[in-house]
Amino acid sequence: MATKNILVVPGDGIGQEVTREGKKVLDKIALKYGHQFNYDEALIGHVAIEATGNPLPEETLNKMRNSDAVLFGAVGHPKYDNDPTAKVRPEQGLLKMRKELGLYANLRPIKLFDELLEASSIKPEILRGADILFFRELTGDIYFGEKGRKNNGDTAFDNAEYSRFEVERIARKAFDAARTRRKKLCSVDKANVLETSRLWREVVQKVAKEYSDIEVEYQFVDSAAMMLIKDPRRFDVVVTGPRHHRKGHCKPSGFHSFCSFAARYFFRHERRIRNSD
Repeated sequence: MATKNILVVPGDGIGQEVTREGKKVLDKIALKYGHQFNYDEALIGHVAIEATGNPLPEETLNKMRNSDAVLFGAVGHPKYDNDPTAKVRPEQGLLKMRKELGLYANLRPIKLFDELLEASSIKPEILRGADILFFRELTGDIYFGEKGRKNNGDTAFDNAEYSRFEVERIARKAFDAARTRRKKLCSVDKANVLETSRLWREVVQKVAKEYSDIEVEYQFVDSAAMMLIKDPRRFDVVVTGPRHHRKGHCKPSGFHSFCSFAARYFFRHERRIRNSD
């Protein structure tokens, strides 16, 4: 029997519904396996801004650090979508949570159920049997690089930056997972254009030498996006960065959940109100 302290952070919109149902699932797990889960709640996102002026209050961050796991919902609100001048935004809370807690690896499994195949616009015979595990790097690249305005606000910039260490640790997680599955890994990047992607591919190729039992392929994000729609069953484990993941990640109907982890595990089930991050 295990006793764990779980912090529930519903956030905004559908996040409140998702975490409510998620607690029911956890309670069933606790009952079946004899565990005890103690729950606490905290604010993040728009609801946190409304209550405190801060998208990730220090109280929430401290509770996260002192919990065994975090069940997180979603952040975002239409109020901010068409206001590019807003200095404080719900998504800032999400990014700060990732950075402060070291949540560098985002796991996104896609497993399709036969009962839901007809709900997709993709032909059932193409989707049936697809089982993909995405590893999305969370704390590097353009989201955390230097950003700002210059030339009296007429020019904006967001700098993408990756370190060798950041790429290597997510690559190892993905390779380790591939060893427990079909032993196939696809690394997705934009190495034909971006210097950060060339470093990404260089590091993944180096790590791959330590995993001779894994079949590795490298895809530009454009090609990967096409192949996910044309032949999703060819993929097993996919590792990529946050921007390429957005373009290359297909979401056909079925099971689609999220888990981010750092040195210890954090439960994270997140559905977007919109594709804003």
